[in-house]
Amino acid sequence: MMANLLARSYAGDRDLSAIADLINTCEAVDKLDEGTSISQLQEEFDAPSLDKTRDLCLWEDASGKLIAFAQLSVSELGEVGKVTDGWLWFHVRPDVRGGEVEATAIAWGEARMCQVAKERGTRVKFRSYVRAEDGDRISLLVNSGFQADRYFFRMARSLAEPIPEPQFPEGFLLREFPGEEHSEAWVEMFNQSFIDHWNHHDLTVEEFKYDLAKPYYRQDLDLIAVAAEGTFVAFCYCEINPEENDRTGRNEGWIGVLGTRRGFRKIGLGRAMLLAGLQRLKAAGVGTAILGVDAENPWGALRLYESTGFHKIRNSISYVKDVRSI
Repeated sequence: MMANLLARSYAGDRDLSAIADLINTCEAVDKLDEGTSISQLQEEFDAPSLDKTRDLCLWEDASGKLIAFAQLSVSELGEVGKVTDGWLWFHVRPDVRGGEVEATAIAWGEARMCQVAKERGTRVKFRSYVRAEDGDRISLLVNSGFQADRYFFRMARSLAEPIPEPQFPEGFLLREFPGEEHSEAWVEMFNQSFIDHWNHHDLTVEEFKYDLAKPYYRQDLDLIAVAAEGTFVAFCYCEINPEENDRTGRNEGWIGVLGTRRGFRKIGLGRAMLLAGLQRLKAAGVGTAILGVDAENPWGALRLYESTGFHKIRNSISYVKDVRSI
């Protein structure tokens, strides 16, 4: 380990500035589109699923300067017997990179996931995303016992190009999400839509309500399709983050999540919801729509996005390692 490298837990809001500075220093060198701000970090850390005392770690040198930072996102307990996933993100100051500090961050994450396995009595998978072109990070993960197990694309579409009018099947209506009092119905729709997708973990009502309270949430960008009897059957949740656009100098909006409930697929609802979302983003003044997609999505999501004008701009890989309880 690097001499005099000291690990400690997150100490609250007073750490936010140093963490943001570290991440943005890394972004200036790596250009991975991972810049952040104090407010964005605070929003992430206040999420109900994050244990700030155990799922964040900072490493400092002898002078107290922040050298590295790591964060784990641990999936909810869920049903008995389900695998618990822990996703690791970590940043190391560019001038001290070379494997030693990075290996320390990975070892911290693995030890934490071993604790999770013991406490929950579940199988645990330790995961980390990496950009396909980041050979150094890939080598580091492979040398630490990780294996590639899933591939993802980030895609973009100019909203200056024509957007076809969405065509909804007969009996289905486009609506804005009516409000927090319908949170349970939205969450039930979401979980039923993704229950048969790779690495799905149920969304909780608490997590959903936390998202509704975010400062940049807009009800006009939160769209649902409703069946004749009132059931929520499909959704397209879009986001515009003005702070992020100001930082990057871009004018982008996200198709944050798009889905159709089982039993209502293959009738055109997904395409209609996507086009409706694109129209809303364009009406809001956005120049480019962005989304992420599982390259192996079994329901034809990649074909849908390509057929509506999206093109690939980035490849990412999910790496995984099985760990056991202590």
